[in-house]
Amino acid sequence: MAEHSIKDGSNGHDETERFENTENLVQVRGLKMYFPITEGLFSRTVGYTKAVDDVSFNIRDGETLGLVGESGCGKTTVGRCLVRAYVPTAGEIMYRETTDLARLSGRRLFPYRREIRMIFQDPYSSLNPRMTVFENIVEALKNSGGVSRSEMEDRAGYLLKRVGLRPEYMVRYPHAFSGGERQRVVIARSLVTNPHLIVADEAVSALDVSVRAQILNLMEELQADFQLTYLFISHDLSVIRHICNRVIVMYVGKIVEIAEGLDIYTSPKHPYTEALMSAVPISNPRHRKRSERIYLQGEVADPSNPPTGCYFHPRCQYAKERCATETPELKDLGNGHSAACHFAEELELHGAVMA
Repeated sequence: MAEHSIKDGSNGHDETERFENTENLVQVRGLKMYFPITEGLFSRTVGYTKAVDDVSFNIRDGETLGLVGESGCGKTTVGRCLVRAYVPTAGEIMYRETTDLARLSGRRLFPYRREIRMIFQDPYSSLNPRMTVFENIVEALKNSGGVSRSEMEDRAGYLLKRVGLRPEYMVRYPHAFSGGERQRVVIARSLVTNPHLIVADEAVSALDVSVRAQILNLMEELQADFQLTYLFISHDLSVIRHICNRVIVMYVGKIVEIAEGLDIYTSPKHPYTEALMSAVPISNPRHRKRSERIYLQGEVADPSNPPTGCYFHPRCQYAKERCATETPELKDLGNGHSAACHFAEELELHGAVMA
């Protein structure tokens, strides 16, 4: 079997402080992704949907960064900008502090497509049904060239075994596998080029509950073995709590809060985050009375016509006159905690019941 460039190491998720002095793998600055709204016979542009609106954050080398929010908040768009499935409208995506991925195109992107890979939500649609498992896994290697058939077979067989499947399965087609098995194939495909960063977009949301924990544990094992960095996109706060070192909360294309470890669960600083945390399921029935669910009024703001000031103010129970006129900045509150709320240092918000 061919030699594989697997690195030794471990990425423990209970020691958030170990990442504080780690260099940034990716630095996102002022990222915007606007989609034009057209109408009429000649598709005249009449406005823009601001899917991602001036977003800035870092991804530290070796960490798992969680990105959460309601459907339509822009989290998937952020992930697709990072892998350059979309060309950003504006902003920078600095990779290893030297290369702005947002400005690259064509062949100049090829080396970075090997280093940044994506796991999609639906394992049923993300694999080509007309291609064997082997062909699905090694497609990126074939496109990059310079790898022999025997090397690709060795690599595919090794990765299938590493994700818990038999190497002989590479001759089968995706329809022969369950959802969990297909997602293992998708994970193997994401690892075939020895990437540094994997963007996992709702990687377990389409799976049965009984399978989710298996896939999450597998991803943690692979992170340690391959020295991977994850951007883990999800709407499931229980999943994010299990796997992530830091958490970013988005609302209508903007970041409203960033926090280290469990801080965002125990001590949220933005009212929207508090509402999300109140919805976290509590497994212990004895502790359910300690939790009071916050039901937000109104609808999520329209990213093509957002409200003035703080986008969340029409639904916020703490909103004041200033919130309707002045856009809050993402302010550093210390200890790696930031929030975009005018009253973040004054409000006493409740976190999720940790039980």
